[in-house]
Amino acid sequence: MGQSPFSSCFSNEHCSPQKLISYWRDGSAVVLIVEYRIDEELLKDMPKNVRIFDTTLRDGEQTPGISFTKEQKLTIARQLAKLGVASIEAGFPAVSKGEFEAVKAIARERLGPEIVALARSRKQDIDRALDADVDAIHVFIAASDIHLKYKLRMTREEALRAAVEAVEYAKEHGVTVEFSPEDATRADLQYLYKVVESVVDAGADRVDIPDTVGVMTPTRMKYLIKYILPAAKGRIVSVHCHNDFGLAVANSIAGIEAGAQQAHVTVNGIGERAGNAALEEVVAALEFLYNVRTGINTRLLYETSLLVSKITGIPIPPNKPIVGANAFSHESGIHVHGVINFPFTYEPIKPEMVGQKRRIVLGKHSGRHGVEHALKTLGYPTDPDIVLAVLDEVKRLGDMGIRVDEDKLREIVEKVLEKREEKVTQAS
Repeated sequence: MGQSPFSSCFSNEHCSPQKLISYWRDGSAVVLIVEYRIDEELLKDMPKNVRIFDTTLRDGEQTPGISFTKEQKLTIARQLAKLGVASIEAGFPAVSKGEFEAVKAIARERLGPEIVALARSRKQDIDRALDADVDAIHVFIAASDIHLKYKLRMTREEALRAAVEAVEYAKEHGVTVEFSPEDATRADLQYLYKVVESVVDAGADRVDIPDTVGVMTPTRMKYLIKYILPAAKGRIVSVHCHNDFGLAVANSIAGIEAGAQQAHVTVNGIGERAGNAALEEVVAALEFLYNVRTGINTRLLYETSLLVSKITGIPIPPNKPIVGANAFSHESGIHVHGVINFPFTYEPIKPEMVGQKRRIVLGKHSGRHGVEHALKTLGYPTDPDIVLAVLDEVKRLGDMGIRVDEDKLREIVEKVLEKREEKVTQAS
């Protein structure tokens, strides 16, 4: 056989004008995740490093029914610091006394990441954030005509003036300022450009483009970020995507492909309505599919997900990417056979890379290899007759809709072994 068209890329990192877009190393071997090459022009604006701005404690807390205590916020903040996020948006200090105290408590722990507080474009909000001792203030005001007319009852000029004055005021107090033109993805493009350019001139350190009601598509998001970048004049541009149409992660990645250098995310994708872009999915896509560094210890993604799920009381859907119980689970006999022989056949990455573990599930779709693996794992003999007898019973129960967990499997195996022993006794 001839040489693989991809093999030359293993020795030439650039593979100009084309290159592999993703692979991971297993010891000395390079394993492809996406087995094709792509024109570098398509990814020429994509940064090599992306800041992860976590807003679980602010936008995530706006999930209907969720209200964190100060202690819960501190617990999650400590875990986020351990995980390696660049920024923790700790909350909205102007909302309540308890919120202010929680944000201040997090800021005073000096956890490592930048601690951010949200503030409307009002001096009172900014003063409250400053009193909380945060490192950065996330200032926002609406940019779409829908919000300006029906929510704020302000003109474009009034909103722009408020934005500039708020940014200038916050910068006078020596903090990092990130500015968000709320509902940016439904704003007039020329006005949005003017807002971004004006707040940058006023001193904003970063600019965030929020898809407040999740109406973007990846193509549109890529266009919008490319359009806005010149207005940012070299400042970091961020994407903040909501999941109303299930596109939050895809839109976040598209924005980063276009040159955005920061992503606003929440653990497990919690947030208002359908939620926000999920931290674990955005990070995994960037790290493993694009080879973009995020500063995140990916092996702590599952642990972090479980913690937030426990505190919020919101279960992790079994089929959720990266952290769901089924993300690395296999039942089909064909799949199990492949995974046991070489995991990469049905797993794009090792489960351990995100803190997960592989699960072989037994049911009516199981095959001999899955049962044999399960018996070996539990320390039972794997003689062919035992394996086939157990497999028959597993399939019978599966057809009846009965789930075969570890306890049920032990029960099945013990009965099979008991019958086998009876036959041996009778034969003798």
